[in-house]
Amino acid sequence: MKYSSVQTHPFAAVGRWIHESQRRNFMKYLSIAAAAAAATSTPASAQVVEVTPPESMQRSAPALADYTKNTLFGDVWQREELSLRDRSFVTITTLVALGKTDPLRSHINRGLDYGVTPVEIAGIITHLAFYTGWPNAVGSIAVADEVFAERGIDASELQTIETERVALPSDDDQRAQGVEQSMGPISPALAKYTNGVLFQDLWRRGDLSARDRSLATVVALTANGNADQLGFHLQRGIQNGLTRDELGEVMGHMAFYAGWPKAFSGANAIGDLED
Repeated sequence: MKYSSVQTHPFAAVGRWIHESQRRNFMKYLSIAAAAAAATSTPASAQVVEVTPPESMQRSAPALADYTKNTLFGDVWQREELSLRDRSFVTITTLVALGKTDPLRSHINRGLDYGVTPVEIAGIITHLAFYTGWPNAVGSIAVADEVFAERGIDASELQTIETERVALPSDDDQRAQGVEQSMGPISPALAKYTNGVLFQDLWRRGDLSARDRSLATVVALTANGNADQLGFHLQRGIQNGLTRDELGEVMGHMAFYAGWPKAFSGANAIGDLED
């Protein structure tokens, strides 16, 4: 069978130790960055496919058709600061986060062509169920399931074998304590599931690398305008192998898919990071 402020959020209390922790763990995470680079390469044969805007767009919004062809796909997707694989990863994540299932089909197909694996696509959608809500994930997985079936991707290819759980940073106990101290008295259930399910289970799954899980989280938070929580996850992303240059390019790419205001908020959060 084929288918496959002021007080902001719980992590604000732990912000002070992240910077020093990043320095202490820098050498350890160099190996993560190297592994991520090897794992996120675009197939050598992959090239940006020329896109012809639909006739309805050309007829009713010719300026939009021109920007789509010449700016979005003729320029943005051609930039080398992110691999085609990563641009597809960011685009799929943005569309899932925003619940935009209509364009999701074509971008899942594009992502598979550019090196995003079926397991990673399922991993993105599963991860975003927690960060953008179950309804978005359910709607998105229905589209992905149809694409997998059309491409002959067998369900067995989507069964992640958990031979080894992804390690969390060595200082994650401090994050967990911060959540318990700040959120525990307000919402014991939220503190419980944040520490017990979100970080100790979801973040340790092997369907996404630590780098890609951080990337998906940063993209989802930016797409939904949750800039108040970006600081922690940008720092965690850098720990997990993302670079500032990559993150900056992500915001430039997202401007076209999530809108300029959200991309500016995300870019400002990068600018607020300590060196």
